[in-house]
Amino acid sequence: MPTPPPIASFAADPGRVRTFARQIALGTLSPVELVQRYLDRIKNADPHVQCWREVDGVRALALAEQREREVQEKRILGPLHGIPIAVKDIIDVEGLPTRCNSRSRADAKPATGDAEIVLALRRAGAIPLGKVHTTEYAFFDPSPARNPHNLEHTPGGSSSGSAAAVAAGMAPLALGTQTVASVNRPAAYCGIAAFKPSTRTMPGFGIAPLAPSYDTVGFYGGTVDDAVLGFEAVAPAFLPPAGPEKPQLTIVIPEDHHLGDACVEMQAAMARIANAFAKAGHRIEGQISPIPFADLFRLQRQTMLYEAGRALAFLQEFPKGLAGEKILAAIEEGQRIRTMDYIEQRTMIDMLRQRFFARFDEADVFLWPATPEPAPKGLAWTGDPKYISPWTALGGPIVSLPAGKTRSGMPLGVLLSGRPGTDLDMCRNARALAAIGEGMG
Repeated sequence: MPTPPPIASFAADPGRVRTFARQIALGTLSPVELVQRYLDRIKNADPHVQCWREVDGVRALALAEQREREVQEKRILGPLHGIPIAVKDIIDVEGLPTRCNSRSRADAKPATGDAEIVLALRRAGAIPLGKVHTTEYAFFDPSPARNPHNLEHTPGGSSSGSAAAVAAGMAPLALGTQTVASVNRPAAYCGIAAFKPSTRTMPGFGIAPLAPSYDTVGFYGGTVDDAVLGFEAVAPAFLPPAGPEKPQLTIVIPEDHHLGDACVEMQAAMARIANAFAKAGHRIEGQISPIPFADLFRLQRQTMLYEAGRALAFLQEFPKGLAGEKILAAIEEGQRIRTMDYIEQRTMIDMLRQRFFARFDEADVFLWPATPEPAPKGLAWTGDPKYISPWTALGGPIVSLPAGKTRSGMPLGVLLSGRPGTDLDMCRNARALAAIGEGMG
């Protein structure tokens, strides 16, 4: 049989945020040069990957010139001084419309101000390059974005453009949001890293809501250090500081029937990562979960739908065709859930969370596969959230760690998670573990 033609890949290393920031501070790298480098990459790669909604090159270069003058004046605003970022198009950026990938917002006017998270990143020195695609209102109606590793596959959702932009080398750092699995799944599918902070840790002002009690801003980078650095640059001061560094971490792998459909290659990736951590001297414990993850998955979905049914009810008032079928179906399903049932479901999640973390009170990190399989072929479905959404319900920080590729060349990823509020501990622990396992083949 003839050899099939090679698959065109637009995956590219976006570069290290820490290295760029150091070079800019030393004056050996111009912020203007760095921004132009990414604008050139966007021009060449995005016609294929289609992850950008709107590139704001003129204003990005103008801000880069300002950042360069600040360097010359010995004024470094923060750890992201001069670093370009991509922003998911449900997050307001002053001067750009927030369209949420919805025909209902086709005529949206430019935002009159930045979302609070964008302002925080500007204060840290970052430079918005523009807006990247999202699924409609961060639900499941897909965006045009494609997986840079294989354009016939989804990059995941809802932060599809954010993950694809970083994975294709079009931005070193990107903002996404997670309500179910929308930060960690695209990172796993695109072979990059992501950091989803503890739920409700980051400010939500200026971000279109889906389910407000879950909606959480997250950060994408080419490596765990890149993603974590993005979070640390704007981490709230109220977070508990990291505890003493531990040379040996206790890493728990919860065993649960919910993982029964993990593909063979995902199981092998988990084993490789766990073995690498153990060889590095960390303690690996596989323990039966004290709670059924399938229950968490169901409860998270129901409570999310209840909130979406109310937060996005206004979409039902638009003429037919201006809102996607999936988001409208979700709104209708959520509106059928009674408030008393929603309250009971939230109470059950709280009980399950307490039981889970009480059982594993000595765990430093939880290790878990990110998805049952690699990114599915086609763009209509953004992939299965079932492995991630229970961790979203548990509410702690979640890191996506690249874990090699399948034989067909598609990325695999695993999750590192912790208890709510341990974000700065997770940043340090994730860095240490990533140095062992990141990118393992």
